[in-house]
Amino acid sequence: MKTELTELPLDQVRTLLAVVDEGTFDAAAAALHVTPSAVSQRVKALEQRTGRVLLLRTKPVRPTESGEIVVRFARQLTRLERDARTELGMSAAGEATRVSIAVNADSLATWFLPTLTQVRHEPRLCFELRREDETRTASLLREGVVMAAVTSSPEPVTGCSVRALGKMRYVPVAHPDFAREHLDGPLRDVLATAPTVGFDRSDDLQDSFVRRLRHDRTGASPERHYVPTSEGFAASVAAGLGWGLVPEVQAEPLLRTGHLINFAPDHAVDVPLYWQQWKLDSPALAVVAKAVLTAAEGALRGR
Repeated sequence: MKTELTELPLDQVRTLLAVVDEGTFDAAAAALHVTPSAVSQRVKALEQRTGRVLLLRTKPVRPTESGEIVVRFARQLTRLERDARTELGMSAAGEATRVSIAVNADSLATWFLPTLTQVRHEPRLCFELRREDETRTASLLREGVVMAAVTSSPEPVTGCSVRALGKMRYVPVAHPDFAREHLDGPLRDVLATAPTVGFDRSDDLQDSFVRRLRHDRTGASPERHYVPTSEGFAASVAAGLGWGLVPEVQAEPLLRTGHLINFAPDHAVDVPLYWQQWKLDSPALAVVAKAVLTAAEGALRGR
C-alpha cells in the first residue's frame, strides 16, 4: 500500500504538464483529447497523492514550487521516452530531437550560435533557444522549461549537473565625443552622473561597476537608455547615447576604428559562465554539451 501511495501515475503527471504548457484546463483537455473534467480530476488526484498544491489556478495557470518539481520530472520523462524511441527505431522517419536551452543575450550574439553548427548530425537535433539574462537562466532550468542553460550560477539546480565554461570579459567604453563631454574628471564622480546604457531594468552590470569604483552604494546615473539586444546595446554606446560595459569581443573592432574608447582599461569586468543541464543519459544533451564546452574554451577566458 505504501508503494502505491508514493507512485506518481504517469497519466496524471503528463496531464499536469499539459495544463502548464497550454495555460488552461480547457486547452489541456483539447490537447490531450479528453474532457476538461477528466483533466481537473487527474490534477486533483495528483495533488492528493503528493499532498501538495501543484497549480495556481490563475490565467494562465502557474505551477507552485512543488508543481515545478513535477513539471521538471514530466519534461525529463518525455525526453527519456523520445530518446528511447529513437534508439529503438520507433521515431517517425526524419523526426528530429528538440533541445531547449536558455542562453544570455551576449553569449548568443558572440560565441554561442556558431557552436550549434558544430554539433554532429546524429542524432538529428532542432534547437529551441530561450534568451534570458545569465543571472536568471537557472530559474528556467528549475521550472523545467529548458533542458540546459548558460548561467552565471555555479550552484547546480536540483537534478542538474554544472560545469565551468570560462569568463566573459566586459570593458567600459564610450564614444570619444561622449567621453570628452561627460567623462572629464575622476571616474568615481563622473560615472554617477553621466548618461548610461542598460540592457533592461534588471541589468545591474553598470551599477555594480560604479559601486566598485566608488566603494559605496551609489550606482550609475538614473539618466539611462534601455536597449534590450546585445547588438543594439553596443551600437547605442558607439552612437554616443551613453557609456556601457560591452563584451570585449564586440568592443574590439569598434575600438580599432575609433568609434569607441576604453576609458578605464584597468577595470574590466569578468563574468564567470557555467553550463548546467539535466542529469539525463541523453545522447542529444551529450553532443550539445561537448560542442558547447569545446567552443567555450576558444571563446571565453580561462576557467
